[in-house]
Amino acid sequence: MGRDVIVACDFSSADAVFSFLDRFGDVKPFVKIGMELYYAEGPAIVRELKRRGHRIFLDLKLHDIPNTVKKAMAVLSRLDVDMVNLHAGGAVPMMQAALEGLTREDGTRPILLAVTQLTSTDQETMERNLLIEKPMKDVVLHYAENAKKAGCDGVVCSPLEAGSVHEHLGQEFLTVTPGVRFRDGEIGDQKRVMTPADAKIAGSDYIVVGRPITAAPDPVAAYERCVREFV
Repeated sequence: MGRDVIVACDFSSADAVFSFLDRFGDVKPFVKIGMELYYAEGPAIVRELKRRGHRIFLDLKLHDIPNTVKKAMAVLSRLDVDMVNLHAGGAVPMMQAALEGLTREDGTRPILLAVTQLTSTDQETMERNLLIEKPMKDVVLHYAENAKKAGCDGVVCSPLEAGSVHEHLGQEFLTVTPGVRFRDGEIGDQKRVMTPADAKIAGSDYIVVGRPITAAPDPVAAYERCVREFV
């Protein structure tokens, strides 16, 4: 499985995302559908984007009791998305239940990712708000170890931690990394960030890029720049 750029389509309506993606012509970027778009449009937006030929990372970050997550994943699995995720903070039993719910009768399923720590969270925030006093890199690695133990295919983490995750858990264990910004761009509300080129060197398998592409004067050119620097 090679590297790829996932475009975070953080729009509030189907019309907005279609208008954005139509600019790419015959190119069909791998797209992320997050909470805003999914809650606005529901499963129909997933089905339509699949019909149009896009691979989809459905980024809903499930986190609940194991049985609830299992049932929810069974529903999401029927949408034929390519990736789904949950919070590793839900612990191993929840992640195991998610995997069970996600797996179809024929044994196939989407890629399951566990979110370690959000890229908007830094060490100070983690300590002050979550009362987690271990170093960020140790927390992320521990969550990643739990995810692998539960059967997940990889984690969502900062590109700053991608190399460590691969070093300890193997090259086949995926690292999907948001918090990617161009060197000459704004970082917004992200705190643990890297450029596409640096994320490649760090070992990210996929980078998730939103505003540097979606808010660019020329989104197609920004996407192509990401691909050149990362892939």
